[in-house]
Amino acid sequence: MELTPEERRRIYEEEKARLDEEQRARRESRREGGGTTGLEPGVAGLLCYLGMWVTGIIFLVLEQKNKFVRFHAAQSIVVFGTLGILSAIMRFVPFAGNFFSAAFGILIFILWLVLIGEGLPGEYYRLPVAAELARVAA
Repeated sequence: MELTPEERRRIYEEEKARLDEEQRARRESRREGGGTTGLEPGVAGLLCYLGMWVTGIIFLVLEQKNKFVRFHAAQSIVVFGTLGILSAIMRFVPFAGNFFSAAFGILIFILWLVLIGEGLPGEYYRLPVAAELARVAA
């Protein structure tokens, strides 16, 4: 399916607007400092992922001003909450359940390392589906 020039232009404009909004939010979060928690945004972003969904909930409740921290807290809840629930459900599936539960465990660990590493420099690291849900929640 080939896109028309108008469709390409519309998609380009939408993506450019989204990226501009992220840059604006990043600048604001750096200006705000730590927001409600008093922590640097990068450190708070890292801490949102450190305890997986638990610290995500803590930071989502505590942080009221900084959109960067709230985004990472919401993304942490969405990602690790969903994968944790799926891993627990897989344990009850006969035969292949243990394999899939272990696979989810490995996936959770890898995502945990990646998200901790990306949260510290103060960058918005967006996971495809989780980021959209987190953006709405934050």
